[in-house]
Amino acid sequence: MCGIGGIISFTADLSERHRTADAFAAALHDRGPESGGRRLSRHAMLVFTRLAVIDPAGGGQPMVGRSTPAGGGRPEPVVLAYTGEVFNFRELRGELIRRGHRFDTDSDTEVVLRAYEEWGPACAERLRGMFAFAVWDAAAEQLHLIRDRFGIYPLHYTLTGEGFAFASEPKALFRTGQARPVVDRDGLRELLGYTPTPGLTVFRDVREVIPGEIVTFGRNGLARRRYWDLPAREHTDGLAETIATVREILEDSVRRQVVSDVPLGVMLSGGLDSGIVSALADREVGAAAGGDRLRTFSMEYVYNLANFRSDEMHESPDSPHVATMVEHLGADHSELLVTTDDLMDPVQQLAVVNGMDRPIIGLETHVAFRRLASRMRPTATVALCGDGADELFGGYIWFQDPWYVQAPTFPWIGPFHGMEMHSGLVDRQLYQELDVPGHIDQRYREALAETPLTGEETAEDRRMREITHLNLTRYLRTVLDRRDRMGQAGPLEGRVPFVDHVLVEYVYNIPWAMKNLDGREKGLLRAAMGDLLPDSIVRRGKSPFPTAQDPAYRQSLRKQLQTISEDRSSAVAELLDPKRVEAVLSDPSQGLGAGVNRLSIEAALQLHYWTTECGVEFAL
Repeated sequence: MCGIGGIISFTADLSERHRTADAFAAALHDRGPESGGRRLSRHAMLVFTRLAVIDPAGGGQPMVGRSTPAGGGRPEPVVLAYTGEVFNFRELRGELIRRGHRFDTDSDTEVVLRAYEEWGPACAERLRGMFAFAVWDAAAEQLHLIRDRFGIYPLHYTLTGEGFAFASEPKALFRTGQARPVVDRDGLRELLGYTPTPGLTVFRDVREVIPGEIVTFGRNGLARRRYWDLPAREHTDGLAETIATVREILEDSVRRQVVSDVPLGVMLSGGLDSGIVSALADREVGAAAGGDRLRTFSMEYVYNLANFRSDEMHESPDSPHVATMVEHLGADHSELLVTTDDLMDPVQQLAVVNGMDRPIIGLETHVAFRRLASRMRPTATVALCGDGADELFGGYIWFQDPWYVQAPTFPWIGPFHGMEMHSGLVDRQLYQELDVPGHIDQRYREALAETPLTGEETAEDRRMREITHLNLTRYLRTVLDRRDRMGQAGPLEGRVPFVDHVLVEYVYNIPWAMKNLDGREKGLLRAAMGDLLPDSIVRRGKSPFPTAQDPAYRQSLRKQLQTISEDRSSAVAELLDPKRVEAVLSDPSQGLGAGVNRLSIEAALQLHYWTTECGVEFAL
């Protein structure tokens, strides 16, 4: 994890804008607190903050190379500000050396720089990893923003009065005066709909680089092009070959992603996905490989330990299964116990909203994840996890239950279709004018139309491809954003071996009957990797990130809602419906149901922090 930001202008001289560079660095400090750098020239400013992972001594940035103008002449600087990891950097380094390039460091950063010198922006097609970077090519007078295929790292931009500005996070654009934190009606629809649309943010005039996209700004203006789309192709491998190939690719992905020059650990949940990653990582770097014991980390709510109640999503608590996996590996394990007081800490709640640059669903899980990142950091800088497996292999309930599968909307909001998840307390007239359900339906239809198909699918395979694509391009984004933004509390670099484009391209095209082997969610994955795990882990059903079950949590939320509802000076008061707020405060069973009320109260609290502490303005 690192941070990048900068400005391009052909009308202003940026060479002395040191205060602006300072402001970029300060805003991005949490992404890279160890060191940083900047390069200022007449037309370009690039700023970098670093969390060192590969070649700590040699990977300083911005890193400078050379390019030659198209018509010939003196070489001009190429300046790279790069965040991420390229997991095939060793192969690329060898190829570039054979092509005549010389290297001064052992970092993957320099590999990306030399790759750009060799292939230009098309170098993105050769990178296997998680990355977001900016390249200022002085000879071409162009800036290129390039983001990995799944958006594992964030990257945002805006057009300004004097040119163009970019940053890892929107807050850096706001703190440097390149944009204002204004949310209009379109942004509020995006926020309340829980339908993350690639390319959009909730802020007016601020966009994100779409995963798999190159954004170029030069004297001719702005241009965008995709360098990768998920391919649809016929799957011709038999079952045995498919199982073997899945295992081979996943083993290779983990083998590449455990490479680190700083301490590494694994987030362990007691489920299939993190168990697989832990077992493979242990074979590569842990005691099984002759090294130290693998470091593993988990979290649990204190209340849930003694009072766990099963529900539609969670059949059993995580802790006993974590203990089974730790014993199986002989891992060096640390468990974080989270109390209800921890969840209600306003400092932590504000840190979530500020870190995410927006209110989110699942405030308590974000607070818990942030605390886990802080706990891990003293003994690990890099953390592997099992994120992405459910989206790819069909692990969630909405891949399995026919009601969810046939729901005419994004499947993860199927139970709430026609209801109001975190918009239940919004002023009724405003809500009707926004037409959030209509917004969701429109975004759903647009997303369906993007699904890669061969045209030869059965009706079942077509629908499961649609659901898989929706998950990979929309739902997974919320999971990855949480891991990236809450990891800043460490800071902690999160790596996701299941979110590897080689693996995704192969598994996406496997027929559903084979992927759902034995009629079981992730049946194919269990068959491919099950021999590495205890039987109880292989048999365990899908259990998402735990939620707080303590009734005291909801009671405390209502107390916080009471406080902000009585503060008439709060900007958020204008957004809330007084009658609905009163109904929830007087009887929590009123309204849309206790579960939805909890999400709506969390949303109201976050909107309060957003406006009072983060400076967000509404233009409605």
